[in-house]
Amino acid sequence: MEEIKRLLKVRMRQKARKPDFRHPYAHTKLRLRDKGWRRPKGLHSKWRERYGGKWSGRILVNVGFGSPKAVRGLHPSGYEEVLVYNVKDLEKVDRERQAIRIASCVGMKKRLAIEEKAKELGIKVLNPMQR
Repeated sequence: MEEIKRLLKVRMRQKARKPDFRHPYAHTKLRLRDKGWRRPKGLHSKWRERYGGKWSGRILVNVGFGSPKAVRGLHPSGYEEVLVYNVKDLEKVDRERQAIRIASCVGMKKRLAIEEKAKELGIKVLNPMQR
């Protein structure tokens, strides 16, 4: 568990230094600003070839920006996330390694029931209702 905590701190430091990868044409088309990363695929793309003025100042996604394998996909708290839709789903959760996230489509009545049962079983809820 100590190793996981250490690696989570390493991942947090790495993510703080990681640049925001943008779509290759995000600077020209407004609708691409928030679309996220796409690899440059053009046959004559200078950015794809990492050559010339188009390449300078932009960073391609590569292996060096990855997070440690042991903590990849974990919540920042160190738990594995499990999406829950009803009370029955709580039976499958391992409370030592996993925490639950209640789905957004779940209504108030069922949400309260899930939170109550999770508290009873000692399961951590990642998105509890704000009171």
